[in-house]
Amino acid sequence: MALITLSAAQLAFGHVALLDHADFALEAGERVGLIGRNGAGKSSLLKILGGLEKPDDGILQRQQQLQSAYVAQEPQLHSHATVFEAVRDGLADVIALVDQYTSGEGDLDALQGRIEARDGWHWQQRVEETLQRLHLDPEARIDTLSGGNRKRVALAQALVRQPDVLLLDEPTNHLDLDSIDWLESLLLAFRGSLVVITHDRHFLDRVSTRIVELDRGRLRSYPGNFTAYQTLKEEQLAQESVVSAKADKLLAQEEVWVRKGVEARRTRAQGRIVRLQRLRAERAARRDAVGRVKLDLDAGARSGKLVAELTDVRKAFGDKIVVDAFTSTILRGDKVGLIGPNGAGKTTLLKLILGELPPDSGSVRLGTNLNVAYFDQMRAAIDLDATLEDFISPGSEWIEIGNQRKHVKSYLGDFLFSPARASSPVRSLSGGERNRLLLARLFARPANVLVLDEPTNDLDIDTLELLEELLQDYPGTVFLVSHDRAFLDNVVTSTIAFEGEGRWREYEGGVTDWLTQSQRSRAALAATAPAAAPKAADTKTEPARPAKRKLSYKEQRELDALPARIEALEAEQKAIEGQLQDGTLYASDPGRAATLAQRGAAIDDELTAALQRWEDLGNV
Repeated sequence: MALITLSAAQLAFGHVALLDHADFALEAGERVGLIGRNGAGKSSLLKILGGLEKPDDGILQRQQQLQSAYVAQEPQLHSHATVFEAVRDGLADVIALVDQYTSGEGDLDALQGRIEARDGWHWQQRVEETLQRLHLDPEARIDTLSGGNRKRVALAQALVRQPDVLLLDEPTNHLDLDSIDWLESLLLAFRGSLVVITHDRHFLDRVSTRIVELDRGRLRSYPGNFTAYQTLKEEQLAQESVVSAKADKLLAQEEVWVRKGVEARRTRAQGRIVRLQRLRAERAARRDAVGRVKLDLDAGARSGKLVAELTDVRKAFGDKIVVDAFTSTILRGDKVGLIGPNGAGKTTLLKLILGELPPDSGSVRLGTNLNVAYFDQMRAAIDLDATLEDFISPGSEWIEIGNQRKHVKSYLGDFLFSPARASSPVRSLSGGERNRLLLARLFARPANVLVLDEPTNDLDIDTLELLEELLQDYPGTVFLVSHDRAFLDNVVTSTIAFEGEGRWREYEGGVTDWLTQSQRSRAALAATAPAAAPKAADTKTEPARPAKRKLSYKEQRELDALPARIEALEAEQKAIEGQLQDGTLYASDPGRAATLAQRGAAIDDELTAALQRWEDLGNV
C-alpha cells in the first residue's frame, strides 16, 4: 500500500487551475523529484501531500501513524533562538506529551504508549545526535547564521522527527557545492521516502528514482532520474504534437462541411454534427503546452578588449585575509564562474575585479567602456508593492531594447506574464516568478558586463536552459556566482575557485573541469611529497612506520620514466586543444578533427592512470 495517495485533486487560484484532476501515489523507499514551471503549483502540491493545505476537491489518503516532515523554500526560524532550541522545536509535540506525563495530567497509560511510539523519552539525545550528524553548533544563534546554515538547521528540525516521508522545497538554495554534495549523501542514506522540488539537474540525477512533472494541471510520472526523464519527455511531446495535429485537421474539415448549410441539416447528417460538437468541446478542454520564455539581451556598446587585469591583489578585513596574491586577466567575452563556500569572499573578489573595492596591495587595471549590470543574490532591488509593469519600466509604457521598441505588456509576455497580470503587485508572484521578473528587468537595460549572483535560484528548468543558451551566445563578459553545477558547466569558460586562507586559483572550463584539474594537482603534490621526507627525518623524530618494501628494478625504472611520460601527455593534450580551439578544423577536415577529439579524451584517461601509478609507486 502507498504511503500517500492523492486522487482526482483539484486546486485553483482565480481562473488558473494548478491541479486538474491530478493523481499521485508515493511508495515506501521512493525518492521523487517534483518538477514543473514556476507558478505551476509545485509548492502547493507539496504542502497538500504534507497535510498542511487542502485541495479544493479530491481525496488525500495517508497511512495511519505516518510521520512526515516539510522543509519550506525559506524556513521560518526564530531569529533569537539557539540552534539547539530551533531543532528542538521539531519535537515540540513529543516534548509536550512528555511534560504532560511528567505533570501527571490525563490518561498516563495512553500518554506512555504515545511517547514510546515516538521514542519521546530520549528526545534530548535525538536532538544532539542530529546536530552532530549535520555539523551544527548547538550554541550558535540563528540570526548569526548564513543562508546555507539556516537551511541545515531547518533540515535538522525535520530529520529529528525521524519522519517516514521527507518533503523538501528547493533544498539546494543558499547551499554551496560542498553542502549540496553533503545533502545528496544524506538523502541517499535516508531510509524513508522523499519528495523534493529542485531545479538542480545534477542533484536530480544523483538523488531521484522517479521524476514527477506537474504540467498543465496534471501529474505525469517518469521512472528513473532526470536524464531518463529528458529522453521520455521528448518522445511524449512528439506524440502529443502528432495527436493534436490530427485532431485539429479533423476539426477543420468538419467545420468546413457544416458551413455548407443544406446538406448539414439533413437527418442522416445529424451524427456528423454531434461529432463536430464533441470535437469542439475536446479542443476547448485541451490545455496546450505553456510557451517558452523569450530571452533577448542587449549587449550595448562593446567594451575594450581588456576588462580587468589583477596582479598580486590582496584584501583583508581585520585579521581575516579574504584574497591573497591573486593574479588574473579577464578579456571581453570571457564567461567566468566563481566557486567557493558561503562566506569565502566571492562578492569581495568580484568588487575587486570590477574596481568597486580598492585592494590593500597589488594592482587592478580596468578596461575601457565598461557598462555593468547586476543580478543580486539578495534580491534587494525588488519593490513588493510595485506593479509588474512599473517595476520593469517606471513611468513609461515602452521599453527600448537595442534598436527595438516594445510595449511593456508585450515585453512581460516574453517572460510568460499575461497582460492581465501586468498590473498585479510583485508580492503576488512565486519565488521563481520573481526571479524571472528580475531577469526581465536586467535584460531591459544595455550592458556589456553581466554580474549574475545566484541567478538560478527558484527558476524552472526550461527557463534555466534558455538562460544558458542566451549567455553562451552573449558577446559581452559574464561573471557568474552559482552553485548549480550543470549551469556552470554549460556556460562558463573559466572558473575561479577558493582554495582556503584567501587563496583563489583560476582553472579552464567549468565545475567538472575544475574538479578534474584540482584532483590532478593534489595527486602530483602527493607524488612528490616522499622525496622531501628523508630531509625532514634527519632533524625530527617520527613515529615508527611499517617498513616499506623496496621497489623492484622494473618498478624503479617505471617510476623514473613517469614524470617524462606525464609531461609528454600534457604537451600532446595542449597541442590538440590548440588545433581544435577555433573550430576551423571541424569545417576543413572533420575526419581529422574527430580523430584528434577522440585522442584528447583518451589522453585524459592515460594522464589519470599515470598520475595514480606515480602516487602508488611513490608510496611503496
